[in-house]
Amino acid sequence: MSFKHSIVEQNGGIVFTIEGKICSPEDSNELIDGLNELIEKKIQFLIIDINQLDYITSSGLNFFIRCLTRIRNIGGELIITGLHGNVEKLFNISKLNEIFTFSSTVEEGLKRLNAKKSMSVDVLLGLQWGDEGKGKIVDVLTPQYDIIARFQGGPNAGHTLEFEGIKHVLHTIPSGIFRKEVLNLIGNGVVIDPVVFQKEIEKLAPFNLDIKNTLLISKKAHVILPTHRLLDAASEAAKGKNKIGSTLKGIGPAYMDKTGRNGLRVGDILSENFMDKYNALVEKHRGMLDHYDGFEYNIEELEAAFFEGIELLRSLTCIDSEQYINDALKAGKKVLAEGAQGTLLDIDFGTYPFVTSSNTVTAGTCTGLGVAPTKIGNVIGIFKAYCTRVGSGPFPTELFDADGDQIRVDGNEFGSTTGRPRRCGWIDLPAMKYAIMVNGVTEMSMMKADVLSNFDEIKVCTHYMIKGEKVDVLPFDIIDDEIRPVYESLPGWKKDLTGLTSYADAPQELKDYVIYLERVLEVPITVVSVGPDRTQTLSNKA
Repeated sequence: MSFKHSIVEQNGGIVFTIEGKICSPEDSNELIDGLNELIEKKIQFLIIDINQLDYITSSGLNFFIRCLTRIRNIGGELIITGLHGNVEKLFNISKLNEIFTFSSTVEEGLKRLNAKKSMSVDVLLGLQWGDEGKGKIVDVLTPQYDIIARFQGGPNAGHTLEFEGIKHVLHTIPSGIFRKEVLNLIGNGVVIDPVVFQKEIEKLAPFNLDIKNTLLISKKAHVILPTHRLLDAASEAAKGKNKIGSTLKGIGPAYMDKTGRNGLRVGDILSENFMDKYNALVEKHRGMLDHYDGFEYNIEELEAAFFEGIELLRSLTCIDSEQYINDALKAGKKVLAEGAQGTLLDIDFGTYPFVTSSNTVTAGTCTGLGVAPTKIGNVIGIFKAYCTRVGSGPFPTELFDADGDQIRVDGNEFGSTTGRPRRCGWIDLPAMKYAIMVNGVTEMSMMKADVLSNFDEIKVCTHYMIKGEKVDVLPFDIIDDEIRPVYESLPGWKKDLTGLTSYADAPQELKDYVIYLERVLEVPITVVSVGPDRTQTLSNKA
């Protein structure tokens, strides 16, 4: 064989070196096998070095272009180096120079890739109906970043972190707040309730955190008023049996005012005419509340705590966050965007109308922080080894038997924000595939594997039966009465995982479960969580 290749990790990137001549179908097949290995591993930063490639046939070049296009389509950044001689003529004829980036040497290519890495925002978000365990993974990953930024949602989030024997629940503040060397940003896409926010700050007081300097708040973030909470409660009560399961925190009405161009922003509380704006909006809300017969309220009772929270907000660091974050990226700072809720609660792509009021998907990062789509780097999807949901709405794999009860008890599946019992069921792969697709997920973390340790077998929903048709995609409208999940069963691991410190020591049945999910979902699972504490986090990176 006249051709060979090698794959080497070098200075933060993967270098794929091609040597010799690609003349025969066998040579082309070896090239394809090598590139497919990179595709399967979802390599994100890649150098293709052809400095020692002497010749390539037209058919071989066509296969080469197809593979490189596939790598790029899964979000990979790649640079071709070492273009020379006859090979350069072939590459130019194929117009590869119009499709891919070229550098003269591997060293120069790696510099360019590392510069691109440092100027991107990684995104971490949930792939199910929320409560996946995002806060824990943000906390674990935070030492790798300079800034942790929340980009959407409000105090309906309940991000739970546990370390040194203490459990912390954050609602608005980013989950990197306990790492003192990292900045935390509340972005413009978030809605802030000053009352809840003040309570959150007060709970952090025993930990001597420098909140003034490590927590930044966007002036463009909207404020939840007491009347927003009243409107939420009145609207939900009026729905009767058709309730959507709102947390009643005023988030939906606050976003309605935002899109209706009536809302108050954090920047407004710093202006001299804040009270005029506040009173005008409250009067509008009073008029709306009058339409709900029999709904009684007392705004004055709620306002004292609200204005206390407003004073706290004024004392903190409020900034033009979109300018700040883009300047930070230019300066080479590493940013992790932290999502709240989950993909299936997205206002556009979730199980509407049983959804939240914001865009929980990757695209929400751009509008919620003010960064361009070209600045998005890795997208880390978080999911439970099973599935849960709080509130109303469809849930195809929901369990109403002893298995569901066992998952709820073993997983302590009660809302960290509301305390409501969570509905529990088996993992839903059609829904997961959908979430991966709309987010462009590049890697995943599987949470709460330890919760399934008592099961002899674990079921996985692979398809739905809808009106006699077997499908593996999420339909426009999920109606539980018309959809039947189709399951495959995998053997359980029947071992306590909570004491594991290395993925290599995990039971083979757990590894087989991970391999199965990776194969079906076509995305690597790089983290497996086996307990709530920071230390109970196993790396599965190649």
